[in-house]
Amino acid sequence: MLTTTPTATAMIIGATSQLSQALARQLSEQNVSLVLFVPDPDVLTDFCRTLPGEVSIYPLSIFEPETLIKQLTSAWELHNGAHLVIVNTGVNHYDAALPWPIEQDIVDINVRGFAAISNCVFKLMCQQGYGQLAAINSIAGQRGGPNVAYHASKAFAANYLQGLCMHAQRLKLPITISDIQLGLYDKAMFLNTRFLLSPIDKVAKQILTALIKGKRRVYVTKRWRFVAWINRLLPEYIYNTRHWKPRKKS
Repeated sequence: MLTTTPTATAMIIGATSQLSQALARQLSEQNVSLVLFVPDPDVLTDFCRTLPGEVSIYPLSIFEPETLIKQLTSAWELHNGAHLVIVNTGVNHYDAALPWPIEQDIVDINVRGFAAISNCVFKLMCQQGYGQLAAINSIAGQRGGPNVAYHASKAFAANYLQGLCMHAQRLKLPITISDIQLGLYDKAMFLNTRFLLSPIDKVAKQILTALIKGKRRVYVTKRWRFVAWINRLLPEYIYNTRHWKPRKKS
């Protein structure tokens, strides 16, 4: 479980998004030492100067799993491990024509990249003997959807995390695996829908509160727990119609 003593270290893998930076700021304000991973470290230079605490930035080769594993392992050894690792590397693109390059990009990042990161971090935590691995996931993984690869990739992530949790229990190690199930945040940002789009600081605060409590799975923001419940119960003919039925002309 995350602690907030001066010796606590948190890694955020995929630190360019607004959510990752909100998490970084709140952790830094809690006196947590940060290790951030991004494809281009120069992008975060100005942001990191605004943080009150200690922070280091490293490159992340998300499309090259073997290189990625070496990058994570090297930073892990340099910083003597970490108490908390947050993975937020997912991408979401949509084109109704389903062009393969977009599908492949999602699979490469959300599946291959995610699995490589989670596998590497989990094994490092096993060697360390403790830790908390959290992933920013989505309720989109509960069922298939028009954004085919994205929905499928989030289902993969949820099952991969559950498998790691089982391994931690089998090994009897105090390693917490947390699946952060966001509402349709990407869609809300695209549509700029206030009802769906909660303030980013509120989202980050709820995530960190859940991590401190050692939650295995949490819905953020809390209203999405009800939406997720309804989503699971909808009969398929209604669920499919909701996505595909053309709107009537007014």
